[in-house]
Amino acid sequence: MLYGREAATQKITALLTGAREGRSGVLVVRGDAGIGKSALLEQAVAAAAEEVRVLRGSGVEFEAELPYAGLQLLLRRAMGSLPALPEPQRRALEGAFGLGPSAAGEPMFVGLAVLSLLADHAGDGPLLCVVDDAQWLDRASADALVFAARRLDAEGIALLVAARDEPGAFPAPGLPELRLGPLADPDAAALLTEHGGALPDAVRSRVLAEAQGNPLALLELPRVLGTGPEGTPDTLAGPGALPLTSTLRDAFHGRAGTLPPATRTLLLIAAADHTGDPDILVRAAGSLGVEVADLPPAEEAGLVFVDEEDRLRFRHPLMRAAIYQRAPLPARLAAHRALAEAADPATDPDHRAWHFAAAATGPDEAVAAALQHTAERARLRSGQAAAMAAYERAARLSTDPAARVERLLLAAESASEAGQLPRARGFAGQAADALSAAAGSVPGEGPAWRDVQRARALQVRGLADFWEGAFPAAHRLLTEGAGLAAEADPQRAARMLVQATHTAWYVGAEEVAGTVGRLAALRLPGDAPIRPVAEFLVGALGPGAAAKPPPELGAVAVPDRRPAPRDLMMLCGVGLALGQDVPAYELTTALIAESRDSGGIGRLATLLFFHAEAEIFQARFDDARATAGEGLRISRDTGQGQWVSQLAGALAYVAAVRGEQEECRRYVDLALSAGAGGAMAPGAPWAHWSQALLDLGLGRAQAALDRLAVLSEPSVRHHVSATRGVPDLVEAAVRLGAPERAGEAFARFERWTTWCGQGWARALLARCRALLAGEADAEAYFTEALAAHDPHGRAMETARTALLYGEWLRRARRKSEAREQLRGALEVFERLGAPPWADRARTELAAAGGPVTEHQASRPVAEEAGLTPQEYRIVRLAARGLSNRDIAAQLFLSPRTVGYHLYKAYPKLGVVSRGELAALFG
Repeated sequence: MLYGREAATQKITALLTGAREGRSGVLVVRGDAGIGKSALLEQAVAAAAEEVRVLRGSGVEFEAELPYAGLQLLLRRAMGSLPALPEPQRRALEGAFGLGPSAAGEPMFVGLAVLSLLADHAGDGPLLCVVDDAQWLDRASADALVFAARRLDAEGIALLVAARDEPGAFPAPGLPELRLGPLADPDAAALLTEHGGALPDAVRSRVLAEAQGNPLALLELPRVLGTGPEGTPDTLAGPGALPLTSTLRDAFHGRAGTLPPATRTLLLIAAADHTGDPDILVRAAGSLGVEVADLPPAEEAGLVFVDEEDRLRFRHPLMRAAIYQRAPLPARLAAHRALAEAADPATDPDHRAWHFAAAATGPDEAVAAALQHTAERARLRSGQAAAMAAYERAARLSTDPAARVERLLLAAESASEAGQLPRARGFAGQAADALSAAAGSVPGEGPAWRDVQRARALQVRGLADFWEGAFPAAHRLLTEGAGLAAEADPQRAARMLVQATHTAWYVGAEEVAGTVGRLAALRLPGDAPIRPVAEFLVGALGPGAAAKPPPELGAVAVPDRRPAPRDLMMLCGVGLALGQDVPAYELTTALIAESRDSGGIGRLATLLFFHAEAEIFQARFDDARATAGEGLRISRDTGQGQWVSQLAGALAYVAAVRGEQEECRRYVDLALSAGAGGAMAPGAPWAHWSQALLDLGLGRAQAALDRLAVLSEPSVRHHVSATRGVPDLVEAAVRLGAPERAGEAFARFERWTTWCGQGWARALLARCRALLAGEADAEAYFTEALAAHDPHGRAMETARTALLYGEWLRRARRKSEAREQLRGALEVFERLGAPPWADRARTELAAAGGPVTEHQASRPVAEEAGLTPQEYRIVRLAARGLSNRDIAAQLFLSPRTVGYHLYKAYPKLGVVSRGELAALFG
């Protein structure tokens, strides 16, 4: 019986009931050590009974340095489903677990493989996964598990995770949580009465006071509290003198202290080993003169047990901690040395290296080198946090000054890639200090080497500032670092300047020009992979760029000299800034597909933003909403605040087109909330443009003009949305009778249109001229604009031009001609799902004497059917002939969830099979 846990038990029962009914669910149970988390998990396993499959795992305090150790423990009984996974996911999981070549995927992609594996293992029946002590999961396991947990839906999987309630313990934002507090006094007293036996009143009072409602303390303290001659407890200090965990460690250690010396040695080896592998334990024990026959006293004392896989386990993590921490230092060193020698150097080099490191009593270059190899293996398996820990320990054990600097920088770079930005800055600072301390003492390493190492440290700090939104500081650090590396390592300098161009984008146009000018001055080798990217940026944004046609984006990504995806990503955004929307769309399409296949989930938020931009410009608003929605979810999962802001801005624009005022404002607030260090939020230009478009569509020209004026400021006007928003600015200014307020922006837009050479831009330019021209010239410009528009690829802008022309014709009393333009515009607006613009066209049509119905054309299929964004994405892929498994791989879902959403979408669409979807979404 669990005293005082009725509410928690009900939640877990509901979780299991949902799994039995095909609904997945997650619950993270948090609380202090000994508060009863493990007991709740055990109760859940018991309640699962025979009809529910169970997978169990746990974090181990000393395994946090080994990537995917915790995940492998959880999934070991589900690995029979591994061959059923899609090939890229199978490779990622095999690489993560060391079962195959190391994969280049990320923990998030491994998380997708975990989701697929669990769904396949669950089959048609429910599955319960329990993970205890999640605060000790290695970072890669935790990230993958949280990623999978967020995507559980219709697989019939219940995931129950227990973790300490303390800072940094298993961060899982967005997952349901249950916090366990101390037991109420009556429940604590009842538990003590049941398990404490007949205690003297003084001891009973002391236990209740010391335990403070902690169930484990109520069970353990009576075993060690003695009584003095006056009948008062005297084993421990006065009530409240020790933290509860320390008190419990004292209790556990007291129980171990009465065991035979050989048993205590065996327990110390097991506490230091943490794998429970019987072969390693036996070999290590033998080297210290003890054997398995010394184990029974520890089992009889209730400290350890042997599980169903013959692995030695402690009854509670505090037992392990108590035995290890209270052992004399020489005994701990001997245990680690014995374990290191027992580990196979070929099959278990990582455990071997860490145990030798724990046994080291001073700097040891051989051990440091072994740890560096461990770190390199961890990086290949995307275990960046584990790599960071190994590099840092290797640096502390280094005797070679140059190697120490190198290892600290590698630790900083790994921490940066793991998202641990404070630690990344810390290691970068230590590397800089070590570099200064090693002045003149590093044989064979001259000034050029030092400059490159300083540049690496600055790059880590600059990227940390960039990811936190401190763009000016990031730009300064990156350009300074590039200057240091320019001569000795121009390719590194080029990459830093490419990144600095990105940071400069959020600082101002002058900073962009200056950064690209530095990039132009670099002397890069002809075969440098970064060279095509650098040449494109220089041609598009560098000195003299305005005097010649911009480079073509499609020419950069040719197969024979295609740069790496991470280098091409930024060019997608620059391509949009040049007006090359179709090439940008095609490139992002290819890069998104590659990222999905290779596991590059971290790149997807960036790519999905650029893809959504291209879809917006082509009036594919349903697609843009789905794309940006997926990107927003991924950017939140991966902690990429910059892209949360940008994607929220894109979603605000789609809501503005739809006339969804509350939705637009909600996304605008999210986009603007990401500013840091006095810098503009990355999504601010899109947010301002979206609000202005909403105002313009609803006839609020003054509000629209005020918002668009912000985008004309020098620090913002180079942004894509600022350039694309100029026609809206012109329209708002003309409607208010103040065309002069758009004069300077229109002149810039005119120059930009001439330079970029895009037909769609010429059409918008002609529309602006029509609005600004006198009555005698306006019609010629309107006619020119309509002739230049692409009614298929740019339907929204074509319809807006037709609307404005129809308004002009009506004012000129040419109502018949006006009705023709207005009817065409109304049809397009209704087809695109743009109610504010449809209402404007409908009003104008009525004023021109045309018959008006409420809906002249049907709304978009997805909107008409009431599909959710998730359902829309799934049916679109199903219409293309993709299987449920293929769709699941594309959208990072399980096949069962895909089938569930299709089952819900079919009745909404009025179809009964996949074949009918092609007609709707061909």
